[in-house]
Amino acid sequence: MKFQLRQLEAFRAVAEAGNITRAAKNLGVSQPAVSRLLSDFAKSIGFELFERRRGVLEPTSESRYLLTEVNRILDGLDHLEDLRRDLTERTAGHIRIACLPGFATSHLPKVLVDFLHDRPGVTVTLEPDRPERILEWIIGEQYDCGLTDGFAGHPATESQDLYIKSVCILPNGHPLAEKHRISPVDLAEERLIHTRRDSRFYYRLSRAFSDAGLEINSLIEVRQFTTACTMVAEGLGASVVSALDAEQFRGRGLVIRPFDPQIFHRLSILRPATGSRTPVVLDFIDAFVDSLTPFLAEAPPETARLTS
Repeated sequence: MKFQLRQLEAFRAVAEAGNITRAAKNLGVSQPAVSRLLSDFAKSIGFELFERRRGVLEPTSESRYLLTEVNRILDGLDHLEDLRRDLTERTAGHIRIACLPGFATSHLPKVLVDFLHDRPGVTVTLEPDRPERILEWIIGEQYDCGLTDGFAGHPATESQDLYIKSVCILPNGHPLAEKHRISPVDLAEERLIHTRRDSRFYYRLSRAFSDAGLEINSLIEVRQFTTACTMVAEGLGASVVSALDAEQFRGRGLVIRPFDPQIFHRLSILRPATGSRTPVVLDFIDAFVDSLTPFLAEAPPETARLTS
């Protein structure tokens, strides 16, 4: 037994209108076309669909039960069409994002607010964790994209690298705040809050100091730039951090100055090498990259003096 979609639509239209003339008008077809659809449908199912009472076509007792199921099917198809349109127009879908903890509490929430504003049908799962776990999730296709650093490459992933400029941060009122740029020589006597010694960023920072004939005067070693920003804002030491993280603390007790020589913090956007490429995920990645534009290095990092 095979039913045509148009037969189901004609059946529901007549049940709602009570006559073929109005149903044909609502469907935008001729009356004979509706009559033929009803006749073919009735032959397929083996019983009469309507009986005339007081000049109105009313569903028979059997077809009333059938009408409930037909409504469910057609409503489901309407929802499917709405979903198709939303996906085509990139206004629906679900994005699973894994990110570094600092992103989850600083830059990323504002990006998501702006991104979701015109996409009411899009939902998001945001999971912060350490880089090793983010890589595991992307390899296992548990998340659509990962925002991480220290990425060294993996055949089960695709990656896009972004290079963020660095700045020196000082507490309000610090004597070095009078300078327009800060160098390792300026920080020779300063106790520094810096990233872990095994990080690529610390290697670049240490190299900048060694090129000036100096060593870093270490005070506190931290995992996240945001931790360093919080401590410096409270008046404890100085630091060299990602310009992106420092910007989140502008006006909150920090003085921000360019650091010379320029060093970079490399971010990587990871995706599974296989799996779906939904438009809404690609749109989010584009929006995230655009949000970083003010902080990206102007020159290609490979041509700069201090890169990975």
